[in-house]
Amino acid sequence: MNISQAAGIAALPAKTLRYYEDIGLVVPARRENGYRDYAQEDLTRLRLIGRARKLGFSIEECRTLLALQADRHRASADVKRIAQAHLKEIDEKIAELQALRSDFAPLVAACKGDEGADCAILKDLVQPH
Repeated sequence: MNISQAAGIAALPAKTLRYYEDIGLVVPARRENGYRDYAQEDLTRLRLIGRARKLGFSIEECRTLLALQADRHRASADVKRIAQAHLKEIDEKIAELQALRSDFAPLVAACKGDEGADCAILKDLVQPH
């Protein structure tokens, strides 16, 4: 199938499919006229990449997941290790965002938000910390 059909089935923009081809994640066959010809295996790979990217996996993590998916002798423990490491990163980001919110929310609350020039947010931003 052509790139437009593959993009529709994979629910990804055609530009993204071209990018994934450029970086070697998916390499569709080429027809005699030079057009890409996506096979079912390519669609499976694209679905995996698309879902993994939505879950926040990096391109390199996607490469590893693709390799594991293609390895019929893989151990599910290998996949779980990658997922656990990614989950730990997510938890760390959540903790960082919660700390940021705890620091920032009082500033927003302290700002009068009226027509006056006095602003607690700007005062805090210029203070050395």
